[in-house]
Amino acid sequence: MATKKNPTRQQQLEQLLAYHQHKYHAEDAPEISDEAYDSLLAQWRELSGAAEKEVFALGTTPDAVFSKVTHRVRQWSFSNVYTAAELHEWIERAKRLRRESDETLPALSFVAEQKIDGLKVILEYNAGVLTRASTRGDGVIGEDVTHTVVTITDVPKQLTAPVSLICVGEVWLGHTEFARINTERKKSDEPLFANPRNAAAGTLRQLDPAVAAARQLSMFCYDIDWLDEASLATHVPTTQWDELTLLTSLGFRTNAHNTLCASAAEIEACYKDWSARRESLDYGIDGVVLKINDVTTQQLLGYTAKSPRFGVAYKFPAQQATTVVEGIHLQVGRTGVVTPVAYLQPVLIDGSTVSRATLHNEDEIKRLDIRIGDTIILEKAGDIIPKVRSVVMELRPAGSQPYRFPKRVLGCGGDGRITRVPGEAAYRCVEKGGDLLQRQRLYYFVSKAAFNIDGVGPKIIDVLLAHGLITSAADLFTLEIGDLRDLPKFQETAAQNVIEAIAAARTVSLHRFLVGLSIDGVGDEVARLLAVQFGTLEALQSASAAQIAAVYGIGDTVASAVTTWFVDTNNQTLIHDLLTHVTILKQSSQSLSTALTGKVIVFTGTLANYTRDEAKALARARGAKVASSVSAKTDYVVAGDAAGSKAAAAATLGVTVLDEARFTELL
Repeated sequence: MATKKNPTRQQQLEQLLAYHQHKYHAEDAPEISDEAYDSLLAQWRELSGAAEKEVFALGTTPDAVFSKVTHRVRQWSFSNVYTAAELHEWIERAKRLRRESDETLPALSFVAEQKIDGLKVILEYNAGVLTRASTRGDGVIGEDVTHTVVTITDVPKQLTAPVSLICVGEVWLGHTEFARINTERKKSDEPLFANPRNAAAGTLRQLDPAVAAARQLSMFCYDIDWLDEASLATHVPTTQWDELTLLTSLGFRTNAHNTLCASAAEIEACYKDWSARRESLDYGIDGVVLKINDVTTQQLLGYTAKSPRFGVAYKFPAQQATTVVEGIHLQVGRTGVVTPVAYLQPVLIDGSTVSRATLHNEDEIKRLDIRIGDTIILEKAGDIIPKVRSVVMELRPAGSQPYRFPKRVLGCGGDGRITRVPGEAAYRCVEKGGDLLQRQRLYYFVSKAAFNIDGVGPKIIDVLLAHGLITSAADLFTLEIGDLRDLPKFQETAAQNVIEAIAAARTVSLHRFLVGLSIDGVGDEVARLLAVQFGTLEALQSASAAQIAAVYGIGDTVASAVTTWFVDTNNQTLIHDLLTHVTILKQSSQSLSTALTGKVIVFTGTLANYTRDEAKALARARGAKVASSVSAKTDYVVAGDAAGSKAAAAATLGVTVLDEARFTELL
């Protein structure tokens, strides 16, 4: 969706981008993610009509505490591409520029290097001895951080040969070390670091080198900016691959996962491989950096005002983006809970276009102070639904008003009145007997999460309701082929399939039966806990709120909702009618005794060999307790592909993260 021209917003964006550039480059203390910054920059470019060239200054100056360093070689930042189409465009542009310069050069090849989420550091050596280390700064002037860099074991103090050179690399902090540091800071009641990059930045900028030495920073070197050829006994590198080889031979640590690619297809394969495996690394990466291998070609292509033309960063799908809230709408769920949903300008995030995000409840709206017209930072991690992380207050429209919940909502029963439940953040329908609520409960009853009546979805439920064939879930089990055969779009085979699917659902596990009842707060996880603890429906019906609340993972609110639901006469009638047609399988209380017994496990990301439900079921069968969020009580986080915030939370709390192979071993 095109962004409307707005000079005021363009100026606001320029000021905001300059501020965040300064926080990132000068202070090494970013306040927003690279992805959120890139998204704001894209909005500015659309408004300004700018392409690659920036028209506002970086605005970054070194901290007065540190000595200034004027770089012998200007330090650049790579421009970004996000899609295969943009990658091909960059390659074709490079080919065109090269042909215009020299047609005798060798065929293009590329070095693909992991884009490390760290801090760029410039190392200077004279006759093989480290003389200075500095930060990037504004690209022209940086800060002298030699006193902390010398504590990094990856940085050689003396090279294997008396070579004079300037090389660059990325300083990073491993996830394991980050977790250890935060654990120690928590014990000492010190503020926790937000992420490994911030911790690495804070460590480099310590005045006391002993603090840096204790934090075990690491560094990968990846480029040579300047080389005294006379000091080099071997041949001068003519390719980027040769530079990496020379760096390694001189004693620098280079990344072991660099790849030489001959085509766009090979680049794409490397990109997809690391996009899928990034969580297996002990350091963060957010893409793949591509450099044309031939040094002569690099020199011919040169630089724009901001970036080298011979290289580009191929970024992984953004897990954060910025967009604008166009409206806030209220949705009524099957249990009568009213949920606010933000309607957004469509935005690409994590590989898909998003136009909706839940705002959860009134308290969350107030916490975020989110308003219609606001620019927001949207976050999506792995399989997690998009959520609003924060509001960009600097871009708030003048005259915006706080959101207020209405007194009535279309979709509730009766006159549509809603009320806030005492002690909760949620609003609910006062009257839950409305047609829309009943329709939604029926949709959920037949879904995979509940009775899993294959082939019977919302469209068929709508037809059955429209023709008066059902009014409750129990009515589904009274249907005959003759009831369906003459319905619109129903043929003999379709009718037979529906009846067979309903028949297959007449035997159901206790936890699925409970899910299908649409009791407040009883989803898949809670239903499983109740089924395991009480074993039978009768035992659960006779349990007190205190007995239910005593079950691990279930609190007073859900316990009260369960007991209240069971004493309602309408609900008692529904259960009676269902049990006339349905048999509940006996709940087994036995489980295998394994290394997972008694452990609390959280799953995140996509597993290759199990669905999420299969993995949870296997863990439960071996005595584990499955939780939905990471806490200090969590024993393991099982992280698949595209794992996101839960894996990060585990690192912060020092919780063990298992890959799929290790999880399978423990099974």
